[in-house]
Amino acid sequence: MNVGMRVRGGLLAAALIIFAAPVAATLAAMLASSPVAAQTVSSIQVEGNRRVEVETIRSYFRPGPGGRLDQGSIDDGLKALIETGLFQDVRINQAGGRLVVTVVENPVIGRIAFEGNKKVKDEQLSAEIQSKPRGTLSRPMVQSDAQRIAEIYRRSGRYDVRVTPEIIEQPNNRVDLIFTIAEGAKTGIKSVEFIGNNAYSAYRLRDIIKTRESNLLSFLGGGDVYDPDRVEADRDLIRRFYLKNGFADVQVVAALTEYDPEKKGFLVTFKIEEGQQYRVSSVEFQSSIATLDPNALRSFSRVNVGSLYNAEALEKSVEEMQIEASRRGYAFAIVRPRGDRNFEAHTVSIVFGIDEGPRTYIERINVRGNTRTRDYVIRREFDISEGDAYNRALVDRAERRLKNLDFFKTVKILTEPGSSSDRVVLVVDIQEKSTGDFSVSGGYSTTDGALGEVSISERNFLGRGLFAKAAVTYGQYARGLSLSFVEPYLLDYRVALGLDAFYREQLANSFISYGTKTIGFSPRLGFSLREDLALQVRYSIYQQEISLPDNLRNCNNDPNSPNFNPSPAFANANGISLVSTSGLGCYIDGEASLPVRKELQSGKALTSSVGYSLNYNTLDNNRNPTDGLLIDFKQDFAGVGGDVTYLKTAVDAKYYTPLVADIVGLIHAQGGILSKIGNNEIRMLDHFQMGPNLVRGFAPNGIGPRDLNPFGTMDALGGTKYWGLSAELQMPFWFLPREVGLKGAVYADAGGLFDYQGPTSWAFTNEVNVPGCIPSTVTPVATSGTCTGLQFDNGNVVRTSVGVGLIWASPFGPLRFDYAIPLSKGQFDRVQEFKFGGGTSF
Repeated sequence: MNVGMRVRGGLLAAALIIFAAPVAATLAAMLASSPVAAQTVSSIQVEGNRRVEVETIRSYFRPGPGGRLDQGSIDDGLKALIETGLFQDVRINQAGGRLVVTVVENPVIGRIAFEGNKKVKDEQLSAEIQSKPRGTLSRPMVQSDAQRIAEIYRRSGRYDVRVTPEIIEQPNNRVDLIFTIAEGAKTGIKSVEFIGNNAYSAYRLRDIIKTRESNLLSFLGGGDVYDPDRVEADRDLIRRFYLKNGFADVQVVAALTEYDPEKKGFLVTFKIEEGQQYRVSSVEFQSSIATLDPNALRSFSRVNVGSLYNAEALEKSVEEMQIEASRRGYAFAIVRPRGDRNFEAHTVSIVFGIDEGPRTYIERINVRGNTRTRDYVIRREFDISEGDAYNRALVDRAERRLKNLDFFKTVKILTEPGSSSDRVVLVVDIQEKSTGDFSVSGGYSTTDGALGEVSISERNFLGRGLFAKAAVTYGQYARGLSLSFVEPYLLDYRVALGLDAFYREQLANSFISYGTKTIGFSPRLGFSLREDLALQVRYSIYQQEISLPDNLRNCNNDPNSPNFNPSPAFANANGISLVSTSGLGCYIDGEASLPVRKELQSGKALTSSVGYSLNYNTLDNNRNPTDGLLIDFKQDFAGVGGDVTYLKTAVDAKYYTPLVADIVGLIHAQGGILSKIGNNEIRMLDHFQMGPNLVRGFAPNGIGPRDLNPFGTMDALGGTKYWGLSAELQMPFWFLPREVGLKGAVYADAGGLFDYQGPTSWAFTNEVNVPGCIPSTVTPVATSGTCTGLQFDNGNVVRTSVGVGLIWASPFGPLRFDYAIPLSKGQFDRVQEFKFGGGTSF
């Protein structure tokens, strides 16, 4: 047995010797020629390069220990060379015991051209692609550029776009890069539907979102173009709308989009789970900070017991309370709201918990993406700075302010870790957008006739956050020029300084017999007391003069004048003789009223006034409100120098509330008082003039005190007191698509204008021609006396009317048509049942 084993062992040993010899020889040869054993970076031989230096190519090979290149280093160098995008091909070979790197360089791009693009300009496409003239051609980059061009078209709704890149060889290893674009038809949104909406109709929800269905007028807007980012943002708008109206459990589960080849457009469907609507049953305040009384923050809560749960009001309450706690010295205090739902009673109890938060500080505030806007314009919207305690409520407020500036397409404030665990870095990531506007506006109204305006404005002038505007108006009865400038942060305080210069000319028309010219200047200061409350103080100085056609100021009481025209005696409605026994005929061709002629005789009047306005605004939408309150209170005191003195007070309040089936109710109340200062007389031009702006169904300047002389112009004199009250219901036309923008209205108005306190007499000396006097009050031979010829209606009559209206949020601008029938009026009021007004910018 042992012998056999030895034999087998001997045979095995012999076999190993026989086969090991050639293997060893092969291994020795491989080791002798291997770069691992022989090559260094300096010994690499480079072939095929024209523009790229040899040392640059060698630099991509990193030697291992001992300065030698192993196989891993060679592989890494090969990958690095390929990733540079400088070469079409890279090969590594052994030749003569050396490592040879052979490269084929990518050609240089001579020019880049776009063909077939009509909807997007070459400049915009050039700015978006990565390939550049005189740069190296990279085929993966070219494909990426083609996809980027296609994405630009998809953002504008052209999903059928095809982009084909073409490379044309040129001498000297140069190429021309041509992108051929088949733009395709615009892909719109054919329908927007909602599933699961029981509390609000689809018509109401379409008013919330930005996505619009395509229609005949869609070319004037962009909301009908399919944009996945816009659809996703609409989900959040729907969710926030429900949360604002008591639906604390709402979920917008999905926004489904599907392309319909037959309709050649997208179908968008929002799936909603509304949940229950909750009301607030109680509001409590708790503090874990021993020295901070939670009730001290109660007044900053905007959540009230019995009201609908409102997530927006809750957020603002947290923000206000957290800021107040910081002001009281608790910089790290955090207000956390908690809502406990009662599912059976459909109520929620709110508890505001105030706790000590982590001691985190702001290390830096970095701003990115502002290519035009100065850094300080962005940083001044923060109420915190570098080194302050980190306060999330103040960060959120800054983000909201930056969005409200309307300077940027997107605004995001992110937090990044700082240099230590108690430091954070705020990163303000923004994307600029165009802030300049050039508009040509046109319109027509029954008051001002045809009207056109050309204006140019810039909301972010010189990138410094300034506002500047110049406008020229020219119309049938109104003309003017205005210049405006606003510095929103005067001396680095959150105080807005506004400067306005203006020239206005109002021509005589069928409603007024006289024209006026006004030129003036008005500086103003604006203060934001809260997000919903603003104060403005102003100073105004302007010069005003009146003009009359010749035929309304040719009265001559001198019988020796060649213009003297005797006529038979006339009497007005009150039995007052209009001509003297000598047969004066001043009014035979009509004369303007005494107050108008007195303004003309007085010439130019300078008004210097100071005033203020308080504006309270909780509207959900300033352009198309459906809920909220708007109150504007104004007072102006004239008499700071100048020729005019008075105190004018006015208030205007509008309350909107949603009712049922998308019907919105509106209550509008207004009133004003013009008061004398001392014994100074109030000019007729400073009186309130009212018409359809107070009670619809009446002409401009159609109500209130009026000259009763039937042979004159019977001018409206205005009043020193007015009041008005309107109730209106606005409702959509449910049988029309919401995108048409048509709404109907029914309303009832009531109001009054009374108490004229202007000139009623005119003292004269050494004159025989007293313009404006009724001739019976002065004889041709008089040399002094008093003209007391003004007889006017000054009764406090309540005017009422009912009517219907058509409101159109058209692509041509907001238009409104009203037809109202007066139910009660003054004896001399002027009626205008139909009223139309509107205009646009394009």
